[in-house]
Formats: sequence, C-alpha cells, structure tokens
Amino acid sequence: MNTYSIISQLVIALSVSYVWIFRLANIVAEFKQYGISDLTRNAVGATKIALSTLLITGIWYPELVFIPALLMAFLMASAQFFHFKAKNPWSKHFPSLFLLALSLFVAVCAYK
Repeated sequence: MNTYSIISQLVIALSVSYVWIFRLANIVAEFKQYGISDLTRNAVGATKIALSTLLITGIWYPELVFIPALLMAFLMASAQFFHFKAKNPWSKHFPSLFLLALSLFVAVCAYK
C-alpha cells in the first residue's frame, strides 16, 4: 500500500497546486459564486498549498502525512458542501470528491 499512498499524495499535491496556482481565475469566480470573502479564499489557498507541500515532504518523512491528509480531506469535504449549496452540477463536484477520497485513503495509510 505504501506505493499507492505515495502516488495518491503526489496526485493530491500536484492537483491542488495546479488549480490554486495556474487556474486561480476559476477559483476566484467560484468563491464569488459561493459568497466567500477574498480573505477566506486566500487563507484556504495558502492552507492548501502548505498542506500539499507537507504531503510531498511526507514521501521522505512519513510522520508528517496523517494530519495534512486529514486537513486536506476536511477542506475537500467543505468544497463539497459549497458545491451542494450552490447547486452545482456533478461535474463540478467530482474533482473535490475524488481528492476527498484520496486524502482519506492517504490518512488511513499514514495512520497504520
């Protein structure tokens, strides 16, 4: 399972980093749709980038993985809540739902 966990960590970290760095315009539009402030958006983005960094670092230092994976899962669950609240189509739900599942998988693997 270790190899699958590492691959999952990479997928989570790279996906989150890509979205929050290169697709920021989409994030800004989504947060406006949800009625969330710019300050909160920036705090969420900084938190996700920091957690992504810890997940990558966790490849070499596995003791760093459990808490960041749980926090990332919480943020992805929060994203699901806002997608439901905004009545977005399922195509908008899927990325955060997939990353939620991967984050929980990583957390379970790290807990063992």
